[in-house]
Parts: sequence; structure tokens; C-alpha cells
Amino acid sequence: IIWRIEIGVLLLRITVICLSGSGQTQAAVPSPSPSPARTLVWGPGLKANVVLPARYFFIQAADSAGTNITSSPGETAFEVKITAPGEHFTRIWVQVLDRRDGSYLVRYRMYASYSSLHIDVLLNGAHVGRSPYVLNGPVYHEACICPQASADMWLKHMGCPASVPQIQEDLSYFPTVDPDHNAQEIPRRFGQRQSLCHYTIKDNQIYIKTHGEHVGFRIFMDAFLLSLTRKVNVPDVEFFVNLGDWPLEKRTPSEGLHPIFSWCGSNDTRDIVLPTYDLTESVLETMSRVSLDMMSVQANTGPPWGEKNTTAFWRGRDSRKERLDLVKLSRAHPDLVDAAFTNFFFFKHDESLYGPLVKHVSFFDFFKFKYQINVDGTVAAYRLPYLLAGGSVVLKQDSGYYEHFYRELRPWEHYIPFRRDLGDLLDKIRWAREHDEESRKIATAGQQFARTHLMGDDIFCYYFKLLQAYAALQISKPKVREGMERLQQPNEELFPCSCHRQRV
Repeated sequence: IIWRIEIGVLLLRITVICLSGSGQTQAAVPSPSPSPARTLVWGPGLKANVVLPARYFFIQAADSAGTNITSSPGETAFEVKITAPGEHFTRIWVQVLDRRDGSYLVRYRMYASYSSLHIDVLLNGAHVGRSPYVLNGPVYHEACICPQASADMWLKHMGCPASVPQIQEDLSYFPTVDPDHNAQEIPRRFGQRQSLCHYTIKDNQIYIKTHGEHVGFRIFMDAFLLSLTRKVNVPDVEFFVNLGDWPLEKRTPSEGLHPIFSWCGSNDTRDIVLPTYDLTESVLETMSRVSLDMMSVQANTGPPWGEKNTTAFWRGRDSRKERLDLVKLSRAHPDLVDAAFTNFFFFKHDESLYGPLVKHVSFFDFFKFKYQINVDGTVAAYRLPYLLAGGSVVLKQDSGYYEHFYRELRPWEHYIPFRRDLGDLLDKIRWAREHDEESRKIATAGQQFARTHLMGDDIFCYYFKLLQAYAALQISKPKVREGMERLQQPNEELFPCSCHRQRV
């Protein structure tokens, strides 16, 4: 796919520039002026068929020789205008986010659908790259119900990968799936003690029945499935989602596994891993109800590398013993670690030992610090995608828990590992301080991983690829079971859209 190829070329160009640096402090040199003709513009937000809650594309400033500029030309250097021909007023919110490395992320959220869009990318009034970019429509907004009937066509438009290693690994334990059998056995085995959602997607309509007492987190799964089925026809499929923190399936294959979808996996369970509820909500609510998302963090990475505080930083709640140990370590070595609790819940009887509580810190302020400590909570710490994107180097605890993307992360390439018991954490911090250039490269690699693997289109691709692969394993037909209710799509009365596709 064109924009993914261009990303690879761009990263190569940036890497060559980074490797040529001496790592020594030099006198400030004025940034070269961007060239409108040589500056690059690319990304899924320039494609009419890539429907996302917030569409996005990139600008990479380059000088007249075509060399990428690696420092910010200024937050307001580029102007982006999006208009719909023939419309007096375009209901689109546009933001240009300065990533402070010579590149920009442009995101826009549509509140109505249009027959076409024109995107002008301007530098001092001059068109940049191949601007204006014309999106020949229809161009649908997030709330529009107009699913693509062809899965292959949707996957192609989205630029989804041909295969996903984590999905292949998770499903390898289930040669076949029997919805009839699972509909009886899974509620019997887990339904009284755990919180589950039983979903059936049939004819691209979603049906649900809940089991257990605490099912409030179903709202995240409901919302994402509704969004996905507005965009593409999902194969008929029936499955169970675990709404709790801990993965459930602890049996061995010889004991008869039950397929359970969970937001977190572990080395001693066989749950099928989904992107977390936190990440999926941030995708759906970007430029809406959330302030922390994979786009916003890219524009809030704190001071330049050389100006960041060299103390390793952590804030959070007391959801694991190692977090208590981390705070204790911070008190013994305040020159190396700044760790404190913002809330007590699990170990309230120890608050006098590990308090007092400190005020909450804006997540974006984390990146004033060069070293970010990632320690498990009840399960994997779901903040890792944002930490990776923030431009600081992540020190990650060895863990038996994992999220959907951990399989593709590499220690010493994307993060610095430390032992589960924190026994070598201080040594790893000292190493990072003594090997500043290597640490900076690890931070950059982690950041690029987040930018290219954890964006909204990546999450939609993962969900669809998983449901598609799982549906292919079914040996009995998915059914709308007794007690299931149909999920209704939000009522779009204010700005209804007219779908040009024939409904299937």
C-alpha cells in the first residue's frame, strides 16, 4: 500500500540522518526552510475509502534538496484546509499536530458525509507536495452506516497486513470452533464467577447476552463492533468476550480448551487477545471525549532528548506488589528513580508505609523525563502504547502478561528490559545514562513502532482479521441465541448519510 511504503522510505531517511550525528552538543543551527515542492504528504486520510473516527495523514518537511528536516519549522508552519465542493459550510474539525521532529500529523474528524473533499496543504500560501488532494467520494463520516460488502476490498483499502502473528498463535490452539457447544459450555463453566459477553454477528447485525454481575465494560466492545460493522460486512461469527482483567482459559489442550477473547493474555493461559478497551476507546473517541490517544501523544512528547530530566519516572496506583517495591526503591535512590502513588486501593493497609499520595500528573508531562518505567498493574499496564509513542525510552518489566502487539516488540530495540523482581532496574537506568546515544535510538525505534503499528487503522485491521480468521474455524452456524438482544446503531438524525452501496 502506497502510504505504508512511503512510511518505510521516510523512516529510512530519518535513520540515516540520525546515525550521522556525533551525539555531541553543538551550537544551535537555524533550521533550513521547508520546500513546498519537496515536502512529503502521505497517509490514509488522503484516501476516501479509509473510514476512521478521526482520519489522519502526515507531512514531512524537506528542504530544497529533498533532505528531511529533523527539527520543527514551527507549530503553524503548515496550513491545512478541507472543503467540500458545493457546500457552504463543511462540518469537519481539522488539527495539525507538530511532532517536533520535522514531521506533522494532520487529523480531521468528519461530522457529515460528502460527495467529495478537497484537501489543501499550504506553506506560506503555496501548495505542498501534490496539493490539492482530491478525495473522490462518497466520503463517509464515522456515524454513516455503509459497510463495504467485499472483505478483500476493505482489507486492501485499509492496507491491512496479510497475516498477524499473534492471531495465528492464539488460534493455533483451536483447530475448529463449535458455536453450539460453546454456547452451552462456556456460560456453564465461567458465567457464574466471571463477567462475559456472548456475541453473535449475523447478517452484519450484532446480538449480545451478558453473563455475570460486572458487565459495564461491555460498552467498549459494543461501541467498537458497532463501528466496525458500519464500515465492512463482518462474517457471521459467534464468540465470548471476557470483561475482566485476568485471562481465563487455564486448561491445557488435552483438557479441552474453550475459546475466550480477552484484552490481555498471559503465558499460562490460552485466551485469544484483543486490543485493549483503553486503546479501542481512544481510537473511537479521538478528537471527541478523550484527551489521551495515539495521535495526541505524538504532539506532546516534552522537551528535546537532551533537555529531558534524567531521572526514571513512574506514577500510578498500588495494583501490584512490584509497584510497592518500585516506590520503596525510589525513596532509597531518589537520584535515579522518581516513583510515587497517586491512588491506593489494593494495599490500603500499607498506605502509611508507601504514602503520602502525590497529585496526578498529566500524562503528557511524563515525557519531561527521559526514562519511563513500565510495571505491570493487575495485568499488563495498558499505558505502554502511549509510553512508546512519547519519545522517551521505556524500561519495561519482564512479564508473563502481554497485549496484542507485544509479540512484535524486541527488547533492546524498542525498549530496555528489566527483571520482574526489579532486581536489575537500577543497573539498567545507570546503563541508559551511560549510553545516551544508544538509549536515544531505542526510544526512537519504540516511537516509530507505535506510530506504525498502533494507530486507528491498525486496530480496525486487527479486529477484523481476528473475527474473519475465527469465523473460518466454525463448524456449526452462529445463531441468535435465546435471551440475546440486538445492538442498535446510534441514531444519526442530525446529519444522515445516504449509502451508495447496495445493502447485503
